[in-house]
Amino acid sequence: MTQVKRVGRDLTQGSVLKGLILFALPIILANLIQQLYSMVDLMVIGQFVGNAGTSGVSIGGEVSDFLTPVATAFATAGQIVIAQLAGAKRQSEQKEVTGSFLTLMMAISVGFMVVILLMRAPLLNALNCPPEAYSQAMDYLIITTIGLPFIFGYNAVCGILRGMGDSRRPLLFIVIAATANIFLDLLLVAVIPLEAAGTAIATVASQLASFIAAFVCMYKNKEVFGLEFNRKFFKIRKEPTLIIVKLGLPQAARSILVRISMLWVNASVNAYGLVESSTNAIGNKLQKFLEIYSQSLSQAGGAMVGQNLGAKAHDRAKKTVYWTCITCVIFASFVSLLVYFFPKQVFGIFTTDAAVLEMGVTYLFIMIIHFFASAVTSSFQCMVIGVGNATLNFVIGIMDGIICKIGLSLIFVNLMIMGVYGYFWGTALSRIIPGIICIAYFCGGTWKNATVLKAKKA
Repeated sequence: MTQVKRVGRDLTQGSVLKGLILFALPIILANLIQQLYSMVDLMVIGQFVGNAGTSGVSIGGEVSDFLTPVATAFATAGQIVIAQLAGAKRQSEQKEVTGSFLTLMMAISVGFMVVILLMRAPLLNALNCPPEAYSQAMDYLIITTIGLPFIFGYNAVCGILRGMGDSRRPLLFIVIAATANIFLDLLLVAVIPLEAAGTAIATVASQLASFIAAFVCMYKNKEVFGLEFNRKFFKIRKEPTLIIVKLGLPQAARSILVRISMLWVNASVNAYGLVESSTNAIGNKLQKFLEIYSQSLSQAGGAMVGQNLGAKAHDRAKKTVYWTCITCVIFASFVSLLVYFFPKQVFGIFTTDAAVLEMGVTYLFIMIIHFFASAVTSSFQCMVIGVGNATLNFVIGIMDGIICKIGLSLIFVNLMIMGVYGYFWGTALSRIIPGIICIAYFCGGTWKNATVLKAKKA
């Protein structure tokens, strides 16, 4: 009898801490590299084009930055279902989910692409793009929008793999993308002066490379995924699709609300001028980069929790959350010390402008609060992710995206008359209340009887 080839790790066995770290490390490296090559765009454009290019790439990239979390949200939804099925050893259902999931992700991406291309001018106007950066922003927006199907396709395959306990292959995909992006960035901006358009072409080409690598991986392991190039495999099946949509929509709504709040903050900051716009653009990149560990552990913890809940190993799921929190807080402490003692050196990676550097120091000091809040919130949120609690994810999105970030910013700017710094404080404090909600859910214990597998027949 031929042994069936396995993809991924069984996260329901062995040491919890060791399993979490081994599974999380490739995710951390993948997200680190992804943010690194994203930051390379800003570094190259800043050095060779200047503030107008920096602002143009940042503002033009707001839409793709807005939709990438949507792709991640639906990828997480697929990951939740597949992780719980993998933990419950229900392989046949797992293969059915895979085909429906891939088709759904591509359909969503094409829909977004068409809408954005039609609405490109109103979108840039709504973002208060500075006139001197408008053409750069428009070029970047159009080109990166064409790459949306590659972003959604790549995230779909990574969600499937991580749900099955494989975090190493997604790391390989992102290494391929990063290599292509850095080479093309230097070629199309530093050598061939295409400015923001060159950076956008490099970004889309790298996304295409990672998507192709991901799909080739599936093809080489087609017996595990059940991959077949026919209508039957890619058919959208009602039952698994409804489960993914039910999980994905609230998570996407949560991501959208968070991004809407950030777009509002960014548009408000952009109205202050080019120095403030550039400071905020660089600060946003740094914030994402310095919080990679917390976000990665949340992804890893969510998959690990999902498999253990599918296997009804509740104690292991609980320990996963504890260890995630401990490691995230340790790393947040390291990051905070780094930006406290070396703020100009950190911000100076992206700019030599004295005014931007001065404002950047204050930005980083304020964000120390955000680093710790995100560390704790992300840790306990991995239980919400692993369970697939769509309603709570939506509530968290409302709190984080609207009530906290926008509400606090308005208070600091209008009532406390803090000017542009009020937006930085609003962002820094926005995750505290969502964190309290996640901790309360974890301590309540209702997650022990809440899995998406109840919607499936045994």
